[in-house]
Amino acid sequence: MSHRTFVMTKAQATSSRAWWVVDATGKPLGRLASEVAHVLRGKHKPQYTPHEDTGDFVIVVNAGKVLLTGDKLDKKFHYHHSGIPGGFTAESYRHVLDRDPTFPVEKAVKGMLPKGVLGREMLTKLKLYATPDHPHAAQKPQPLKMHTQQKAKK
Repeated sequence: MSHRTFVMTKAQATSSRAWWVVDATGKPLGRLASEVAHVLRGKHKPQYTPHEDTGDFVIVVNAGKVLLTGDKLDKKFHYHHSGIPGGFTAESYRHVLDRDPTFPVEKAVKGMLPKGVLGREMLTKLKLYATPDHPHAAQKPQPLKMHTQQKAKK
């Protein structure tokens, strides 16, 4: 009896992709992002292969209603430098959520994916919407069950 290692090919990976939908209302940003990145990478599947994009599509609705705990809305900042002298800007997450409600979720998920070509390819399977509607009803997305539970507030 021989034991063989299974390695998924690109054709097998693309043929077995599912669609999942997540409602971000009231979910902590980091916990939501880690679950979404887990599914985008394909680590929830037994056929997971590190060097192939074996993950599924994930639709995140109500991304603007994501929860930032504590004082993070005012004390967590998004930093950007334009590349010219004096081009440094810092913007609080309260303003970032007002300007672009999907940006914090995208940034958090992107940071949890592999760097390079593979990570950029995985990020294309993430679909973000600030409202509860999405144009992917034809793909029949299933609700994604989150493994992390937030503690009840006293």
